[in-house]
Amino acid sequence: MKLAYTYDNHHEAGAVWENRDLKEWLTDVFEEPSIAIGKRCTGAIREHVEKEFLNDGWAMDVRLDSESMIKIFSLKNDLAFQLQTGNMSRAPYDLLKLEYLYKSGRIEAAALALPTREAAKEIGDNIASAERVIRELKLFDRVITVPILVVAFE
Repeated sequence: MKLAYTYDNHHEAGAVWENRDLKEWLTDVFEEPSIAIGKRCTGAIREHVEKEFLNDGWAMDVRLDSESMIKIFSLKNDLAFQLQTGNMSRAPYDLLKLEYLYKSGRIEAAALALPTREAAKEIGDNIASAERVIRELKLFDRVITVPILVVAFE
């Protein structure tokens, strides 16, 4: 697995992550040559990313609120992170969760990591891709107002 690119223009998300000296750290998480992209690789990706976040002090599987079972992948201070390696139908739900955290004042910015379109095809059918999420963020920029840094890996 390697970093393909980032999209940091959504409400200036890149600047927020850079101001906290975390953008380079975050992108480095996706430089792991021992993980090959292909069928049944998502467990290895999730395990690696979770280990990196835990080692840096991030809380994992954080509930959106005490009444809900809905969770975000990781949270630290005023930043949230979501990893999506599953079906494309899950990506808009991830955006909704991140927007909720932002509107409730719990975060100032977020990041969402997904495979590139080509990597998603190698993983399986109808897997979420960074290119599609970026197009949707641009379309819904007045609806999804949380600054979101998109991390694309392959």
